[in-house]
This record gives sequence, structure tokens and C-alpha cells, in this order.
Amino acid sequence: MLKLAENYGDKPASELPMLFQRIFQNTIRDFYRRQKVRSMWTTLLSALSPNRDEEDSDPLETLEVDGESKFDGPAQHLEKSQLVELIDKELQKLPARQRQAFLLRYWEEMDVAETALVMGCSQGSVKTHCSRAAHTLAAALRAKGIEP
Repeated sequence: MLKLAENYGDKPASELPMLFQRIFQNTIRDFYRRQKVRSMWTTLLSALSPNRDEEDSDPLETLEVDGESKFDGPAQHLEKSQLVELIDKELQKLPARQRQAFLLRYWEEMDVAETALVMGCSQGSVKTHCSRAAHTLAAALRAKGIEP
């Protein structure tokens, strides 16, 4: 709402709902992009740290890992990245409301009430959108030989 008010306060009232929707979608995308990068780096750096209990240790100082290697082999890494890419492509095929409900519920980990508030719809609609999205994704993955 702040971005809308700060940047588009001079626009006619009839244009504001569409502008808000676009700003909202872009903000969600930006959040997930940042989260993905942060998650990747914190996971990699924490796996590299031999002294995970010490806050002063710098994970970039050493590549030694305690005990067994925590890294997947190249085959597992490739398989995981292909699966993530496939899921992402299938998510993009979902209708916008189903994709939005699915992402808010399962990736944002919001409850049904919070998701309904964000989406501006009833809790029943959120449940319906999430159910349809999950069934569509599961069917698409099964069609490609992947059991969810």
C-alpha cells in the first residue's frame, strides 16, 4: 500500500486496483527471489563451517566439513535442480489465483485466515484454490513419472 501511495498517488482512482495488484505480485516475486538466494548462501555457508557452535568462526576460512560430506553428489544435485525447475514450470501454468493461494499457504506458511485476508477472499475460496492447485500439480508430476 505504501508503494502505491508513494509512487502512484496522482493516478485516477479507477487505475489503483490494477496498480496495487501488479505491485503486490511483484513484491511477492521479489521476496521469493531474495529468499531463494539467501537460503542458498546460508545453507552453503553453514555446511562449510566446521565449528557450527562458534559464532566467531568464518565459514569461508575452511572447506573442511565435520564427519561425512553434507554435499550431494553431482547426480543428486542435478536431479534436485531438475525437479525444482519442473515444479516451477508447473506452478507458472496454474491460474493466477490458484498459484497465489498455493504460494501463500505452502511457501509463505500462512494459515487459511491470513491467506484469505491477503487475497481479499473467503477462507473457503482459499481452501478451494489450494486444493485445485495441489491436485493439478500432483497430476502434472505424475504425468511426468514423478510421484509427489
